[in-house]
Amino acid sequence: MLVGNKADLRHLRAVSTEDAKAFAERESTFFMETSALESTNVENAFTEVLTQIYRVVSKKALDIGDDPAALPKGQTINVGTKDDVSAVKKVGCCSA
Repeated sequence: MLVGNKADLRHLRAVSTEDAKAFAERESTFFMETSALESTNVENAFTEVLTQIYRVVSKKALDIGDDPAALPKGQTINVGTKDDVSAVKKVGCCSA
């Protein structure tokens, strides 16, 4: 996704909307311009990012099919237990 930010500063524009659209099309990327100052397309940009992520993930799930063994497996990371955290807090790093 290509997002042109600060669309309200038209007089300082370095890239024209047409050039940005053409670039996004060549790269098969979604394009949108936003302006937080004018509240233009900011929420839409986040919604579009989530929509595109959902489409990619859904397509990958469909490509894998119904074989659960084909799904990638994550790694479990042990971050300690409640007791481990309590012990660290009691000692502290800077206590005298």
